[in-house]
Amino acid sequence: MPVLPGAEPYRHEGGEVGVLLCHGFTGSPQSMRPWADYLAARGLTVSLPLLPGHGTRWQDMQLTTWHDWYAEVDRALRELRERCTSVFVFGLSMGGALTLRLAARHGDAVRGIVLVNPGNKVHGPAAHALPVARHLMASTQGISSDIAKEGVAETGYDRVPLHAAYSLREFFRLVDGELPQVTQPVLLLHSPQDHVVPPADSARILSRISSTDVREVLLEHSYHVATLDHDAERIFDESLAFVERLAPVLVDEKGSRSGG
Repeated sequence: MPVLPGAEPYRHEGGEVGVLLCHGFTGSPQSMRPWADYLAARGLTVSLPLLPGHGTRWQDMQLTTWHDWYAEVDRALRELRERCTSVFVFGLSMGGALTLRLAARHGDAVRGIVLVNPGNKVHGPAAHALPVARHLMASTQGISSDIAKEGVAETGYDRVPLHAAYSLREFFRLVDGELPQVTQPVLLLHSPQDHVVPPADSARILSRISSTDVREVLLEHSYHVATLDHDAERIFDESLAFVERLAPVLVDEKGSRSGG
Protein backbone atom coordinates (compact mmCIF):
# COMPACT_ATOMS: atom_id res chain seq x y z
CA MET A 1 0.00 0.00 0.00
CA PRO A 2 1.54 3.38 -0.99
CA VAL A 3 2.46 5.80 1.79
CA LEU A 4 0.36 8.95 1.98
CA PRO A 5 2.09 12.08 0.59
CA GLY A 6 4.11 13.69 3.38
CA ALA A 7 3.91 10.64 5.65
CA GLU A 8 7.22 9.17 4.54
CA PRO A 9 9.94 8.36 7.09
CA TYR A 10 12.83 10.82 7.26
CA ARG A 11 16.53 10.51 8.01
CA HIS A 12 19.27 13.15 8.09
CA GLU A 13 22.95 12.46 8.65
CA GLY A 14 24.40 15.24 10.76
CA GLY A 15 26.82 15.42 13.67
CA GLU A 16 27.57 13.34 16.75
CA VAL A 17 24.33 14.30 18.48
CA GLY A 18 21.33 12.24 17.33
CA VAL A 19 17.61 12.72 17.86
CA LEU A 20 14.92 10.07 17.39
CA LEU A 21 11.43 11.49 16.80
CA CYS A 22 8.35 9.34 17.54
CA HIS A 23 4.99 10.28 16.02
CA GLY A 24 1.55 9.57 17.46
CA PHE A 25 -1.24 7.01 17.21
CA THR A 26 -2.93 7.03 13.76
CA GLY A 27 -0.60 9.91 12.81
CA SER A 28 2.54 9.96 10.67
CA PRO A 29 5.99 11.57 10.37
CA GLN A 30 4.26 14.58 8.76
CA SER A 31 3.27 15.82 12.24
CA MET A 32 6.96 15.84 13.26
CA ARG A 33 8.64 16.80 9.99
CA PRO A 34 8.99 20.56 10.66
CA TRP A 35 10.66 19.68 13.98
CA ALA A 36 12.95 17.19 12.23
CA ASP A 37 13.89 19.75 9.57
CA TYR A 38 14.64 22.35 12.27
CA LEU A 39 17.00 19.98 14.08
CA ALA A 40 18.65 18.79 10.87
CA ALA A 41 19.30 22.39 9.79
CA ARG A 42 21.23 22.88 13.04
CA GLY A 43 23.58 19.99 12.40
CA LEU A 44 21.98 17.16 14.36
CA THR A 45 21.55 13.62 13.07
CA VAL A 46 17.81 12.98 12.89
CA SER A 47 15.73 9.81 12.59
CA LEU A 48 11.95 10.02 12.09
CA PRO A 49 10.55 6.54 11.36
CA LEU A 50 7.08 5.66 10.10
CA LEU A 51 5.41 3.33 12.60
CA PRO A 52 4.03 0.05 11.17
CA GLY A 53 0.40 0.29 10.07
CA HIS A 54 0.56 4.08 9.88
CA GLY A 55 0.71 6.45 6.93
CA THR A 56 -1.27 4.33 4.47
CA ARG A 57 -4.89 3.44 5.37
CA TRP A 58 -6.46 2.70 8.73
CA GLN A 59 -7.29 -0.88 7.75
CA ASP A 60 -3.56 -1.62 7.64
CA MET A 61 -3.25 -0.56 11.24
CA GLN A 62 -5.75 -3.21 12.31
CA LEU A 63 -3.06 -5.80 11.66
CA THR A 64 -0.51 -4.19 14.00
CA THR A 65 -0.08 -3.87 17.77
CA TRP A 66 2.08 -1.88 20.17
CA HIS A 67 4.74 -4.56 19.84
CA ASP A 68 5.21 -3.56 16.18
CA TRP A 69 5.26 0.20 16.91
CA TYR A 70 7.73 -0.16 19.77
CA ALA A 71 9.98 -2.53 17.81
CA GLU A 72 10.35 0.10 15.08
CA VAL A 73 11.45 2.93 17.40
CA ASP A 74 13.69 0.53 19.33
CA ARG A 75 15.39 -0.43 16.05
CA ALA A 76 15.77 3.23 15.08
CA LEU A 77 17.28 4.06 18.48
CA ARG A 78 19.84 1.27 18.19
CA GLU A 79 20.83 2.58 14.75
CA LEU A 80 21.34 6.08 16.13
CA ARG A 81 23.39 4.76 19.04
CA GLU A 82 25.79 3.10 16.58
CA ARG A 83 26.15 6.36 14.69
CA CYS A 84 26.11 9.04 17.40
CA THR A 85 27.94 9.88 20.62
CA SER A 86 24.85 11.26 22.36
CA VAL A 87 21.22 10.33 21.58
CA PHE A 88 17.95 12.00 22.58
CA VAL A 89 14.37 10.82 22.02
CA PHE A 90 11.44 13.16 21.36
CA GLY A 91 7.79 12.04 21.20
CA LEU A 92 4.30 13.40 20.51
CA SER A 93 1.18 11.83 22.06
CA MET A 94 1.57 8.02 21.84
CA GLY A 95 5.07 8.81 20.62
CA GLY A 96 5.61 10.20 24.11
CA ALA A 97 4.72 6.82 25.61
CA LEU A 98 7.10 5.12 23.16
CA THR A 99 9.77 7.61 24.23
CA LEU A 100 9.20 6.88 27.91
CA ARG A 101 9.54 3.14 27.37
CA LEU A 102 12.75 3.61 25.41
CA ALA A 103 14.08 5.71 28.28
CA ALA A 104 13.02 3.15 30.88
CA ARG A 105 14.59 0.23 29.03
CA HIS A 106 17.74 1.78 27.55
CA GLY A 107 18.84 3.81 30.58
CA ASP A 108 21.95 5.93 30.08
CA ALA A 109 21.99 5.18 26.34
CA VAL A 110 19.25 7.83 26.12
CA ARG A 111 20.73 11.19 27.18
CA GLY A 112 17.40 12.99 27.60
CA ILE A 113 13.79 12.99 26.42
CA VAL A 114 11.33 15.61 25.19
CA LEU A 115 7.60 14.90 25.47
CA VAL A 116 4.82 16.87 23.75
CA ASN A 117 1.27 16.15 24.98
CA PRO A 118 2.26 12.59 25.93
CA GLY A 119 -0.47 9.98 26.31
CA ASN A 120 -0.72 7.83 29.43
CA LYS A 121 -4.25 6.39 29.34
CA VAL A 122 -7.19 5.76 27.02
CA HIS A 123 -9.95 7.81 28.62
CA GLY A 124 -13.74 7.67 28.71
CA PRO A 125 -16.37 4.93 28.46
CA ALA A 126 -14.83 3.72 25.19
CA ALA A 127 -11.76 2.50 27.05
CA HIS A 128 -13.80 0.05 29.11
CA ALA A 129 -15.76 -1.07 26.06
CA LEU A 130 -12.74 -1.77 23.86
CA PRO A 131 -12.23 -5.45 24.79
CA VAL A 132 -15.72 -6.25 23.46
CA ALA A 133 -16.32 -3.40 20.99
CA ARG A 134 -13.28 -4.29 18.89
CA HIS A 135 -14.98 -7.56 17.96
CA LEU A 136 -18.25 -5.85 17.04
CA MET A 137 -17.04 -2.91 14.95
CA ALA A 138 -13.84 -2.22 13.06
CA SER A 139 -13.31 1.47 13.77
CA THR A 140 -14.61 4.67 15.29
CA GLN A 141 -14.23 8.39 14.60
CA GLY A 142 -10.68 9.63 14.10
CA ILE A 143 -8.63 11.88 16.37
CA SER A 144 -6.27 13.57 13.91
CA SER A 145 -5.85 17.31 13.22
CA ASP A 146 -6.61 18.66 16.69
CA ILE A 147 -4.87 21.93 15.78
CA ALA A 148 -5.81 25.51 16.73
CA LYS A 149 -3.96 27.12 13.82
CA GLU A 150 -6.22 27.72 10.85
CA GLY A 151 -5.39 26.09 7.54
CA VAL A 152 -3.12 23.43 9.04
CA ALA A 153 -4.00 19.73 8.88
CA GLU A 154 -2.35 16.59 10.16
CA THR A 155 -1.77 13.67 7.79
CA GLY A 156 -3.45 10.96 9.81
CA TYR A 157 -6.35 8.53 9.66
CA ASP A 158 -9.96 9.71 9.80
CA ARG A 159 -10.85 6.49 11.62
CA VAL A 160 -9.43 4.82 14.73
CA PRO A 161 -9.07 1.04 14.26
CA LEU A 162 -10.38 -0.55 17.43
CA HIS A 163 -8.06 -3.56 17.55
CA ALA A 164 -5.16 -1.11 17.48
CA ALA A 165 -6.86 1.11 20.08
CA TYR A 166 -7.18 -1.87 22.40
CA SER A 167 -3.47 -2.57 21.97
CA LEU A 168 -2.73 1.09 22.71
CA ARG A 169 -4.69 0.78 25.96
CA GLU A 170 -2.57 -2.20 26.96
CA PHE A 171 0.61 -0.36 26.02
CA PHE A 172 -0.27 2.69 28.12
CA ARG A 173 -0.82 0.41 31.12
CA LEU A 174 2.55 -1.24 30.56
CA VAL A 175 4.40 2.07 30.24
CA ASP A 176 2.69 3.51 33.32
CA GLY A 177 4.17 0.66 35.35
CA GLU A 178 7.64 1.40 33.97
CA LEU A 179 7.62 5.16 34.62
CA PRO A 180 9.65 4.93 37.87
CA GLN A 181 12.50 3.49 35.76
CA VAL A 182 12.76 6.76 33.81
CA THR A 183 15.68 8.73 35.29
CA GLN A 184 16.89 10.88 32.38
CA PRO A 185 16.48 14.66 32.08
CA VAL A 186 12.98 15.45 30.82
CA LEU A 187 11.45 18.38 28.99
CA LEU A 188 7.65 18.04 28.95
CA LEU A 189 5.53 20.49 26.95
CA HIS A 190 1.75 20.24 27.00
CA SER A 191 -1.35 22.13 25.92
CA PRO A 192 -3.97 23.14 28.50
CA GLN A 193 -6.52 22.90 25.67
CA ASP A 194 -6.05 19.42 24.23
CA HIS A 195 -9.07 17.55 22.84
CA VAL A 196 -7.25 14.21 22.53
CA VAL A 197 -5.02 13.84 25.62
CA PRO A 198 -6.05 15.61 28.85
CA PRO A 199 -3.49 17.49 31.00
CA ALA A 200 -4.01 14.79 33.63
CA ASP A 201 -1.80 12.47 31.55
CA SER A 202 1.17 14.85 31.79
CA ALA A 203 0.58 15.29 35.51
CA ARG A 204 0.50 11.52 36.00
CA ILE A 205 3.77 11.07 34.10
CA LEU A 206 5.53 13.81 36.04
CA SER A 207 4.36 12.33 39.33
CA ARG A 208 5.70 8.83 38.57
CA ILE A 209 9.03 9.27 36.79
CA SER A 210 12.21 9.24 38.86
CA SER A 211 13.95 12.02 36.90
CA THR A 212 15.25 14.96 38.94
CA ASP A 213 16.13 17.22 35.97
CA VAL A 214 12.61 18.08 34.81
CA ARG A 215 11.21 21.14 33.04
CA GLU A 216 7.49 21.61 32.30
CA VAL A 217 6.30 24.10 29.67
CA LEU A 218 2.70 25.09 28.91
CA LEU A 219 1.69 25.53 25.27
CA GLU A 220 -1.06 28.08 25.75
CA HIS A 221 -1.88 28.65 22.08
CA SER A 222 -1.97 25.10 20.73
CA TYR A 223 -4.17 22.01 20.80
CA HIS A 224 -2.98 18.40 20.70
CA VAL A 225 -0.77 18.37 17.59
CA ALA A 226 1.29 21.24 18.95
CA THR A 227 4.22 20.43 16.66
CA LEU A 228 2.14 21.85 13.78
CA ASP A 229 0.40 24.55 15.80
CA HIS A 230 1.03 28.11 17.04
CA ASP A 231 3.61 26.99 19.61
CA ALA A 232 5.67 24.87 17.22
CA GLU A 233 8.63 27.25 17.12
CA ARG A 234 8.73 27.37 20.90
CA ILE A 235 8.82 23.56 21.02
CA PHE A 236 11.67 23.51 18.52
CA ASP A 237 13.67 26.20 20.32
CA GLU A 238 13.15 24.70 23.77
CA SER A 239 14.16 21.25 22.57
CA LEU A 240 17.35 22.54 20.94
CA ALA A 241 18.30 24.42 24.11
CA PHE A 242 17.67 21.20 26.07
CA VAL A 243 19.97 19.22 23.77
CA GLU A 244 22.70 21.87 23.79
CA ARG A 245 22.68 21.96 27.59
CA LEU A 246 23.08 18.21 27.95
CA ALA A 247 25.04 17.00 24.93
CA PRO A 248 28.81 16.65 25.18
CA VAL A 249 29.08 17.90 21.60
CA LEU A 250 27.45 21.23 20.79
CA VAL A 251 26.07 22.13 17.40
CA ASP A 252 26.01 25.66 16.05
CA GLU A 253 23.49 26.92 13.49
CA LYS A 254 25.88 26.29 10.61
CA GLY A 255 26.06 22.62 11.51
CA SER A 256 29.73 22.67 12.52
CA ARG A 257 30.70 20.86 15.69
CA SER A 258 32.74 22.02 18.64
CA GLY A 259 33.67 20.34 21.89
CA GLY A 260 31.52 21.39 24.79
